[in-house]
Amino acid sequence: MKFFNSKNKKNPEGSFPNEPDKKGELELRDMIAPAALKINARDIELGDKFVKTFFIISFPRILTDNWFSPIINLDRVFDISIFIHPEDTARMLKKFQKKVAEVQSQINMQADKGVVRDPVLETAYQDLEDLRDSLQRAEEKIFSVGIYISIYADSPEELKRLDSELQSLLEAKLIHLRPAIFQQEEGFQSIIPLGEDKLQVHQKLNSSPLSSIFPFVSFDLTSDHGILYGINRHNSSLVLFDRFSLENFNSITFATSGSGKSYATKLEIIRSLMFGTDVIVIDPENEYQYLAQATGGRFFDISLVSEHHINPFELTKAGDDESPANVLRSNVITLVGLFRLMFGGLTPEEDSIVDRAITETYAMKDITPESDFENIEPPLLSDFELILSGMEGAENLVLKLSKYTQGSWAGFLNEPTNVDIDNKFIVFSIRDMEDDLKPIAMFIVTHYIWNAIRRNLRKRLLVVDEAWWMMKSKDTASFLFGLVKRGRKYYLGVATITQDVNDFLLSPYGLPIITNSSMRLLLKQSSASISILQKTFNLTEEEKYLLLESGLGEGIFFAGMKHVALKIIASYTEDQIITSDPSQILAIKKAKEELKNSGNNNGNSNF
Repeated sequence: MKFFNSKNKKNPEGSFPNEPDKKGELELRDMIAPAALKINARDIELGDKFVKTFFIISFPRILTDNWFSPIINLDRVFDISIFIHPEDTARMLKKFQKKVAEVQSQINMQADKGVVRDPVLETAYQDLEDLRDSLQRAEEKIFSVGIYISIYADSPEELKRLDSELQSLLEAKLIHLRPAIFQQEEGFQSIIPLGEDKLQVHQKLNSSPLSSIFPFVSFDLTSDHGILYGINRHNSSLVLFDRFSLENFNSITFATSGSGKSYATKLEIIRSLMFGTDVIVIDPENEYQYLAQATGGRFFDISLVSEHHINPFELTKAGDDESPANVLRSNVITLVGLFRLMFGGLTPEEDSIVDRAITETYAMKDITPESDFENIEPPLLSDFELILSGMEGAENLVLKLSKYTQGSWAGFLNEPTNVDIDNKFIVFSIRDMEDDLKPIAMFIVTHYIWNAIRRNLRKRLLVVDEAWWMMKSKDTASFLFGLVKRGRKYYLGVATITQDVNDFLLSPYGLPIITNSSMRLLLKQSSASISILQKTFNLTEEEKYLLLESGLGEGIFFAGMKHVALKIIASYTEDQIITSDPSQILAIKKAKEELKNSGNNNGNSNF
């Protein structure tokens, strides 16, 4: 047993090592070293922590791929060092020749004595011969490999539990390890990042099984295709995933304001565009305008004074698996929901009147269940008002409708559609829309997008930012749930993003939207909402505190039944395009202005 004090490391003469003339000066190693170190036979007391180092002493005959993954993904604090020392092939071939001769001699001796053949010896002989052939053909090489694992605990009891857990995991795979008894100091020196193999406990492995030790893997969320979502915070592996490989293509993101949810979404958008996915965004805060401009997309401003309009009576052409009657009936039902939202609710009698008025409004334009909707002029809201005004019992409805057709809100709805979403990237901004009209605007935009998606089958991603606006009304929440439920049939993934967790989950459609979203991203959460999230996503206490303490762009990423702790990262170029940080945006604008002024000055100079 040895005792060290990192604050009092002196030579026998009383001077500090390599610093004989600088007694009492603080060294870097004093700053990073623990206050005290006690080396026992089976562990080390490192300050207030207990450390125990192990080495692997034997492997099974065959090592499967990713056998090391359960250790790397173990939810414990530990360090791993892998030392690989190449062996000279010519020298190893001579050893193999001798070993093959010994095994062959044992087999022959047993045969001469009439002993029943030993399968172990015959298997060993065949393995040696195969490996010797591979070495001779330079297909394999031999290495001396040392694998050392150090575990950390707060108490001897916890260290004992971790010891048992680690040994059980490896012994289940027929891999045996032993603690470095009376060599804990050498073991710890082999673990720390000095690159020194002090233990020198090696096993011989050829190239193929050695490759199975490759440590940078995550059996949780690493795929051969898809886009990069971030870095696995537990083992620093890449989280590569394709949302279109899951049972449905939907995702949901919960995060507090300023935690990086829009940043993460824009990063997914820009990477998805590179892989041929069309993206449509409903943007409540104009956060995606610059991204649309930078990627050659289209940006539509939906507001009371905008030049962009969407007619809610617009009809889409019936698909191959649909009849015109079904399309018309579906649009009538959707319009009833829209008017319920616009009028602040409908009585059963009013609901019936509105339903009949919509059908008669279409009939006024010769639109019937047998019509071809491709080359027709749909009615406007003013046409609906005209029909409604001639119906008994609709006086109150006509009065409410007048502000959408003649009042201050007339420029929003009572115009023909003049937007075209035939582009790889489309953004609908509703920032400048009145707050009272935002749910209505989101409903109309999503309905128009849904009709366009049904008309033309393509791989698409629909991003609904600040979705809590749609969850405020039963009709808009129901329509959003319908998109999430039916999107897969049309190769559509719906990305729902919100910061108001309580409003979202209080809606009767909140939980169904979550359960129908195979991908989920939880970023930093507030203490007010963490309890309901913990219950909804069945989070452990550790995961709960991880979300409370997460930094910018950090959280938990779910895909199907698996999840990992995630850190979102972007390249410098991506960051310049997608950043929402006001200070960064101002700096970028200032740099552009300086560059522009510099160009103008150079253009006006006389040489």
